[in-house]
Amino acid sequence: MDLNPDDIVLLLHPAIAVTIVFPLIGMVLRMAWQTRQRRLEVKAQNKSKIPPGVGQEHVQLGRWLTGAVVGVYFLGITHPIFANIQEKDLLSKEPFKVTFIVLLYVATIASLVFLYRAQDKVWRGVFATLTGIGVVVLGFQDGVYRLDNAWFASHFYYGLVAALLMVFSLAIVRDIYQDRANRWRTTHVVLNCFALLLFLGQGITGTRDLLEIPPSWQKSTIYQCNFDKTSPSYKTCPPLAPPK
Repeated sequence: MDLNPDDIVLLLHPAIAVTIVFPLIGMVLRMAWQTRQRRLEVKAQNKSKIPPGVGQEHVQLGRWLTGAVVGVYFLGITHPIFANIQEKDLLSKEPFKVTFIVLLYVATIASLVFLYRAQDKVWRGVFATLTGIGVVVLGFQDGVYRLDNAWFASHFYYGLVAALLMVFSLAIVRDIYQDRANRWRTTHVVLNCFALLLFLGQGITGTRDLLEIPPSWQKSTIYQCNFDKTSPSYKTCPPLAPPK
């Protein structure tokens, strides 16, 4: 099967998720478990075989995971957004909207970069909030495949919430180590257990979406199919052209 550039770009999102993001999730999860085990052993005054640097490795991998998750999220929404702009000729019809989208991309990426570098608690909150706003607003642009009527099983919504949780986790890393009451640590653990469930859901819904979003050469036929569940001809398509 021949793939044109549009199809190849569409496949980059799942390819990077499988080869980079999910292996990172596994490593971060393992480091998190080892960090907890070492902390409990040290608290019980037992000698731990787990190296003391495991906590810092967990933090570093977590920082990489945040960037990877947000990056693959942007990769998933960017192509459909700009394909919609090109298809509807919005650059000439609504230049302000297109300019706003481009500037929002720049501002969101810049906010994430500044979040990585921010030391002060207030600035971390500011940049995390700006990053989150950009992630949400860009995700709801026209062209993005969201399945709004089935949000509870939507690959987009799972990815959106997971990306926001990763940004939040990055923002509170310093607070976790400064909070002796361990409230931030508990919050971090609970939210990231939820994020792990979302990532599992991502694997399932992403596989489904690969079947539902047709390659470019199939669109002209697939989009003529009847997907009205109340219709007697539900899931029927126009006849295919005879092979040449």
